[in-house]
Amino acid sequence: MTTQDSGNAPKPPAKDPWDLPDVSGLSVGVLGGTGPQGRGLAYRLARAGQKVTLGSRDAARAGQAAQELGHGVEGADNAECARRSDIVIVAVPWDGHAATLTALREELAGKLVIDCVNPLGFDKKGAYALKPEEGSAAEQAAALLPDSRVTAAFHHLSAVLLQDESIEEIDTDVLVLGEARADTDIVQALASRIPGMRGIFAGRLRNAHQVESLVANLISVNRRYKAHAPARHRRLSSARTGAPPHRPPTGPAAAPHPDARPGAGRSRHSPGHRAGPSRHSPGPGTSGHGGHWT
Repeated sequence: MTTQDSGNAPKPPAKDPWDLPDVSGLSVGVLGGTGPQGRGLAYRLARAGQKVTLGSRDAARAGQAAQELGHGVEGADNAECARRSDIVIVAVPWDGHAATLTALREELAGKLVIDCVNPLGFDKKGAYALKPEEGSAAEQAAALLPDSRVTAAFHHLSAVLLQDESIEEIDTDVLVLGEARADTDIVQALASRIPGMRGIFAGRLRNAHQVESLVANLISVNRRYKAHAPARHRRLSSARTGAPPHRPPTGPAAAPHPDARPGAGRSRHSPGHRAGPSRHSPGPGTSGHGGHWT
């Protein structure tokens, strides 16, 4: 009779980080979906074939916005949006973040929640990061939604580029944070549904503050250089092929001048703005206060 020394048993091979689940059949709801950032994410996901519902405090307003976006997007009040969705993106203004999630705790129970809110303040010196008591907007969401699976992602995207119908691809990486790999894999896969985007795991929720705060720096970059700050990690490649899942940009990142004040619904474009696939390294959109920045 022989015994097997479990200590010498071979370890299973490491999971390929680019081996992500198929999320094409999951429905996505966007709370704050009538704001520029929410509309932009809804448009891109729906255009990629995802089933999307826009949520708003005003169901009629959500319905109107959904009709304008097309691609099968539907509108509903926030509670109904949460109930009918498998994945719920939180894109509400920071000022209403806690109240919105508290009111929807029951509807969001069991759901995969993606928080993309950036807590920011603005004064005459520009944008600056706020530090929530819980540590970050994502950690506040996790504290308020104990029965939900909270993750964080989509913080550094341009609302202008997301909504620009002439742009086929948005060449950027989306940093994804969360506590369970199964959940962050789903969010990575969802981000990667949008042409040009790539979801990358960036740690647990305790690291979300740094990701949310970076937007304040990117606003300064965009204002100074009138360009969208890049968010692409060039050295990351597929473990299987050694090549990046998406091709890098092929031209200069000429881009809109960022009107970064929260609540602004438009952006001023520099004379050299060029729209087209793979020419943009998008700067952030934010749900810091008024819902976005360009």
